[in-house]
Amino acid sequence: MPIPDFQSFMLPVLLLAKDGAEHSLQEARDSLEREFALTPEERGELLPSGRQRRFDNRVAWAKSFLEHAKLLTTPRRAHFQITERGRQLLAENPKRVDNALLERYEEFREFRTAAPRNDEVRLPKEAGLDIQSATPEELLDQAYQSIRDELTSDILARVKASSPAFFENLVVELLLKMGYGGNRAEAGRAIGGTGDEGIDGIISEDRLGLDMIYIQAKRWEGTVGRPEIHRFVGALQGKRARKGVFITTGSFSTDARSYVAQIDVRVVLIDGRELANYMLDFDLGVTSKATYQLKRIDSDYFSDE
Repeated sequence: MPIPDFQSFMLPVLLLAKDGAEHSLQEARDSLEREFALTPEERGELLPSGRQRRFDNRVAWAKSFLEHAKLLTTPRRAHFQITERGRQLLAENPKRVDNALLERYEEFREFRTAAPRNDEVRLPKEAGLDIQSATPEELLDQAYQSIRDELTSDILARVKASSPAFFENLVVELLLKMGYGGNRAEAGRAIGGTGDEGIDGIISEDRLGLDMIYIQAKRWEGTVGRPEIHRFVGALQGKRARKGVFITTGSFSTDARSYVAQIDVRVVLIDGRELANYMLDFDLGVTSKATYQLKRIDSDYFSDE
């Protein structure tokens, strides 16, 4: 089953605190994991940013919303305890606790007025995210990923429309930004030209030149199959080379990827989408428009100890 939305966690978290004792977020996560019978794969699913588990994020926001409604209090970091208001709500035997129910409390309404409402956020239809049930961080992550996906497509279209010389230079610049090739002059001499038996260039793996990487860089529109990769590997073996990188603006067939996974020579395949993502990650051909910092409370600062 998919991971429940964070509002589905509100009532179970409140029920866990019913005994009046102090409980930790870890206790809540363990209890919810058992109650909803989550698999290890579901428990380990990450947000698009890759920085936090989706399940952990939803549990934390369920706790946070209950606190804003004054149903829970935080005696110390990552812990919670039920309030008298929380006891009164449980005495009503609610079937579900969600944002709509929490709107009865003035403190929660003030919180929702001050913060952007989930239903005010607009995401592409293909985002695959339920706006009403998503946590704020999920919305932020998904919006970022949508912008990144669109930019990646634009970058790839520009690269495909570029000249062969520009593409060769792009490969040089990218490898340099990734830490290969020593310096610009050496890299410029190492790659390019008419190619030699399926090899377009050679570049140092490190600044000392202790090992070399052989490169094939092709602006191809279609799918690169196993025969093309087989010829590249043959060229590497002819040079007694151990490492190679095949970069294309197209894609690789499943057979091609399966082939490189079975051979002794280490060959990395970079398709058009991966190339565009690397350009984004290493700031090649793009500039930063805006920077947003996601911050959290520094509990140590507010500690009297």
